Amino acid sequence: MDRSMFTSTSTNVQFPPSTSAEAWWRGAIIYECHLPSFRDGNGDGIGDLEGLIASLDYLHDTLGVDAVWTGPFYRSPLLDQGFDVSDYTEVEPTFGTLETFDRLLREAHARGIRIIVDYIPNHTSDQHPWFVESRSARTNPKRDWYVWRDPRDGGPPNNWTSEAGGSVWEWDAGTGQFYLHSHLKEQPDLNWRNPEVREALFDVLRFWLDRGVDGIRIDVAHMLMKDPKFRDNPEAPSGNHNPFDLQHPDFGSQVHLHDRRHPDTHHALAQIRAVIDEYPGTVTIAEIEAMSWEDWAEYYGTDLAGMHLPFPFRLLETHWSADLLRAELHGMYAALPPGAWPIVALGNHDRARLATRLGTAQARVAAVLLLTLAATPCLLYGDELGLTDRPVPVDRQRDYFARATGGVSRDPVRTPMPWNDDVNGGFSAAPEERLWLPAASDAAEISVAAQLSRPDSMLSLYRQLTRTRHESPALRRGEIVFLPDVAADSDAHRVLAYERRAGDDHKVILLNLASEPVPVRLDFAGTLVVSSVGREPGGRIGRELDLAADEAVVIDIEKG
Repeated sequence: MDRSMFTSTSTNVQFPPSTSAEAWWRGAIIYECHLPSFRDGNGDGIGDLEGLIASLDYLHDTLGVDAVWTGPFYRSPLLDQGFDVSDYTEVEPTFGTLETFDRLLREAHARGIRIIVDYIPNHTSDQHPWFVESRSARTNPKRDWYVWRDPRDGGPPNNWTSEAGGSVWEWDAGTGQFYLHSHLKEQPDLNWRNPEVREALFDVLRFWLDRGVDGIRIDVAHMLMKDPKFRDNPEAPSGNHNPFDLQHPDFGSQVHLHDRRHPDTHHALAQIRAVIDEYPGTVTIAEIEAMSWEDWAEYYGTDLAGMHLPFPFRLLETHWSADLLRAELHGMYAALPPGAWPIVALGNHDRARLATRLGTAQARVAAVLLLTLAATPCLLYGDELGLTDRPVPVDRQRDYFARATGGVSRDPVRTPMPWNDDVNGGFSAAPEERLWLPAASDAAEISVAAQLSRPDSMLSLYRQLTRTRHESPALRRGEIVFLPDVAADSDAHRVLAYERRAGDDHKVILLNLASEPVPVRLDFAGTLVVSSVGREPGGRIGRELDLAADEAVVIDIEKG
């Protein structure tokens, strides 16, 4: 890739077509399903695999997604929404059975939908048999499967702080040592420096891959290896709080230098990739925290033998202005290793919802950005409806991260998906008090059924965008060129503009990130394909265009 192409005004990134069996994910649209809040299939008030099966036609035929990331469904006490696993190879009965999961695979594959499951290798539940053995005695063969340390000066082994608040170290009186937990104290960290642990977790991978899953999303992939010397993290006197993340304030009191992103992590991820490569066509998606673009690019691994799709969270944590987004996108594409392809998400289950963060009008602009970039888009369930964060009373909260003093609940981001005007918005027929989380009071008005009947709804916009993406080789896999400032008043923070090309297919995308109209001048003329504010598709677009407030457009450029 010619790095000289990356300038402050123009970027040209070309992606040669892939001939490998894994090519499906380069053109795919991925949907993140938060299982307990998605759809209840058995009437107990909690979303489950049966509910997901019942929603496959909506996901494929109505919305137009190609792959579903299921969220965790393994046996679990459900203190962290299923990310606290007590058995990696069994389905939590709340969500169904192994037979239900196998049926999900069959039904999804019959519709052309790929299934991506969570892989949670950093930690288990404290109820996992491995940990029960590990804490039973210092001499137990599984003692070293977890991270145990002696006290230092009568207290914890070091100063590391947890994302859930307080120290990452929990005292175990029975054996007289501390164990490490990067999250809840009920989620002890596995010791990835122990070869037996790695092999056991590789066997977990093969268990699900043998069943036919199409990919894995690796939870906190950047945390697998910690500093083997367990050195203290530097304090952050001015604070290291991330305003975009829902974390305990304790976490931002230090610079997390030694408890995550150790260089040895890349070797561990390469070993995971080697297992994945035993199953051609399977994709790896890595959850990693926001970092410099150069550090992010290292997660692709040497010779692209690392993660296929490491999440670029810097984009999710960029303030919403055209100049800042342009700079970050330039940085992402400039750092991308030759032959690599990115994934992009603008929301997830740990962050404020898109419509809450940006407002409804700019959330529509964000939908156009997400589905027209040269990247695999990952949509959070409900964002296609414009769902916002919803207050959850303390006595109804499920997120144990909020139980600590000063803790922040992520439950408002994870409330039930509204489907129709039935009870509880069609999420579940159970009594309201039995629901996993409370349904929105206006669920019927914002539901899938209600929005399908309105051509100007958020869901109708997403459907228009996914259909356009599927029909356009340029949007699926074409090159991307960021255009110089096109705003007539040269106000760079207002309009983000780029073009996508593949063969004769040529699209231009203009995003007005301001709440007032902006006149733009173009070097092209064409036909309007999509407008986020409801302009009628098919109209001719000349070389001058007045973008409405909060308007994003996709234009099909005339040939010649």
